[in-house]
Amino acid sequence: MPGTIIVGLDGSLESRAAADWAAREAALRGLAVKLVHVWQPVPARMAQAPLLGAETHQHWTERIPRETAEGLRLRHPNVEVGTEQLTGSRTDALVDAARDAELLVLGSRALSGLGGFLVGSIGQSVVARTETAVVLVRAGEQAADEHVTDFSGIPSSATAFRPVVLGLDADRPDETVLDFAFEEARCRQAPLTAVHGWDLSPYAVYTMGAGFESHEEFARAEATGLTEALRPWRQKYPDVEVTEVSRPGSAANLLVDSSRDASLVVVGRRRRRNPLGPHIGSVAHAVMHHAAAPVAVVAHG
Repeated sequence: MPGTIIVGLDGSLESRAAADWAAREAALRGLAVKLVHVWQPVPARMAQAPLLGAETHQHWTERIPRETAEGLRLRHPNVEVGTEQLTGSRTDALVDAARDAELLVLGSRALSGLGGFLVGSIGQSVVARTETAVVLVRAGEQAADEHVTDFSGIPSSATAFRPVVLGLDADRPDETVLDFAFEEARCRQAPLTAVHGWDLSPYAVYTMGAGFESHEEFARAEATGLTEALRPWRQKYPDVEVTEVSRPGSAANLLVDSSRDASLVVVGRRRRRNPLGPHIGSVAHAVMHHAAAPVAVVAHG
């Protein structure tokens, strides 16, 4: 429904972290939260087992959204929290549930010993198919992680938000992605860092001898393109402080590096009619798996 953030809930630590993130986001944006739990009925043979009957299985699946909702209401008393149980394909159910929502939030497992995510097949399939912006949240993600440390260097949710990082294709800037990122920064009263990576390899031949000036001119042109792409949005959101980062190299690597000091990373996913099925672009795919902050994937085009 409009005005709602949908959370895909399965009882895991990842999905519970996603639910908490969604509640914090709902408080910032004045939205409601709906926890959607998709379960499959027990096969007939398993339902006859004395310790795992159909009624026992349904009882446990009903507890997951109910108890999670109760916890959210206690921690976020000003946020409206609802639940819904669905059956069938998890991917289909989540895509359908999010169709008219403001946002879909999913949990993703943190990579052991490393920054980043382990995005499962269901999460990737949902991201590739849904028209709704999807946010991926790691297990263990807490409010304090999105804020700068206090004066003594201790994590705190009472300090200012870390920047919102936006991955921007300055040659083909999309209004949907830009508007989403600036609105997230505005809600957080956070600065926005716009990151534009460009490929130098076709121009490497000009970096020798007198041609070095051409390299610098190309870099200036890329930086100017980023500035021009952001100009209307600076005017629309005058209270959002914007930092521009235009550098040669992989856009995905630049975004992953920037994510270490971010409260949220925003990337676009271009809608494509691929004969092999739904598609996630290489930059979005890399950021989804390796960013050190929650990642928002915004469908566009």
